[in-house]
Amino acid sequence: MLFNSYEFLLFFPVVISAYFLLPQRFKEGWLLVASYWFYMGWDPKYGLLLFGATLVTYTGGRLIDGMRGRRLQVLRWPVRAEKLLLFLTIFINFGVLFFFKYFNFALTNLYAVLNIAGVRTAAQKFDIVLPVGISFFTFQAVGYTIDVYRKDIYAEKSFTRYALFVSFFPQLVAGPIERSKNLLKQLDKTYRFQWENMREGLLLMLWGYFLKLMIADRAALYVDKVFGDFYTYTGVYIVMAVILFAFQIYCDFAGYSIIAMGAAKILGIQLMDNFNCPYFSQSVAEFWRRWHISLSSWFRDYLYIPLGGNRKGRTRKHVNILIVFLLSGLWHGASWGFVAWGLINGIYQVIGDRLSGLRARGKELFEIREASFSHKFFKILFTFALIDFSWLFFRAEGFRTSLRIGKQMLIHPNINALLSGSVFTLALGFKDFLVLLTSIIVLICADYLKWKGVVVRRALLNQDFWFRWMVYIFAVLIIVIMGIWGSAYDANSFIYFQF
Repeated sequence: MLFNSYEFLLFFPVVISAYFLLPQRFKEGWLLVASYWFYMGWDPKYGLLLFGATLVTYTGGRLIDGMRGRRLQVLRWPVRAEKLLLFLTIFINFGVLFFFKYFNFALTNLYAVLNIAGVRTAAQKFDIVLPVGISFFTFQAVGYTIDVYRKDIYAEKSFTRYALFVSFFPQLVAGPIERSKNLLKQLDKTYRFQWENMREGLLLMLWGYFLKLMIADRAALYVDKVFGDFYTYTGVYIVMAVILFAFQIYCDFAGYSIIAMGAAKILGIQLMDNFNCPYFSQSVAEFWRRWHISLSSWFRDYLYIPLGGNRKGRTRKHVNILIVFLLSGLWHGASWGFVAWGLINGIYQVIGDRLSGLRARGKELFEIREASFSHKFFKILFTFALIDFSWLFFRAEGFRTSLRIGKQMLIHPNINALLSGSVFTLALGFKDFLVLLTSIIVLICADYLKWKGVVVRRALLNQDFWFRWMVYIFAVLIIVIMGIWGSAYDANSFIYFQF
């Protein structure tokens, strides 16, 4: 079920109405049933996979807590029970993830290696359908098991509550990847209807729909047109498409996360903010502290720090960064294009760290003031350019295609398209392009205010009744009338559902 579907517009009011009307002892069960209904709307078989991940990690957490301190004999070596149980739990969950997401990719590359070695084999692929959101709920469930192993939390005794933690429908299929210390503890509390939560939650959802319908899906029309025929639309068309894709993926993913935050807020639950003005970052490292925060922090806490982080010297730190970003690329998809995207972002940070001394001397030599607007503005633009270049590898259908697109962009600049203005009318028309541009400006202004510490929705809630409702009605009308949806829209999925 999609947030931007008519089914959800019926589903959500029913869920929240029943939730607040039911006695407390039935609330957990109702949300659990609603969450599975929401997820199984794509395919009922997915529910079995979700239940399996829940059962394995719940059992693993209880056993880790119950057998802590015991020694088990594995072959000839004594092993701590909790460590063995943690390994088995992670192995089972990541094994299932590998099968659905990476098996064909691994098989294809194995055939390629064998052919290079002179062993001729007939390449074969299996018809494996990738379940929606499997990477998200797998990482959330595994994170819980690691937290129990580290004694950051106690193992949850209520299976219903834990199952709801893994399957909570607002953030189930595209995040944020919540931590047990945040979401699981909130699910243990009693929530009653609060008008303040309703107002703030609906405003969050409205903003999320604006990002999705006004920017992401409108930009997608242009981006898909160019990337689908990059031999025809070369040069400045590709540059424009890559720039628009930066806003498409941001508004698509952030839009989903914000709708999820709003839906949860109405139920009285606070989800983590997954994006914090990423395109105002002044370095690539800062960008990754502001982009997809739940995943970046997951890799930091459960992989980067256990690998040694920055505690074992500069070279080891850089190796750890590259490992994390390589795996982050693979997390996004089974393609060498995603691997290249991840490594590029890791290399950016390694080079940035290596050049830190040279940059410091340059600032001193040219008397550059770090606090000046011009210096900050240049750093923001330069960081955006680096990130935007890496998005080319993310969006293209594979690594080789991304190289072909880059080649077409460089050898056929097609400046005439810019001079004639046709670059601004492709797939959209000039009026639609102006709507897109205006919407992006609204996004930049809103992010700038957030960057400065101003929470727009709370400032709006402090205004007079008549002014608030005028803004509400205007915003809804704009989204309904000018949003990209309807018969020609066909309810595009959110991009990150495929991950």
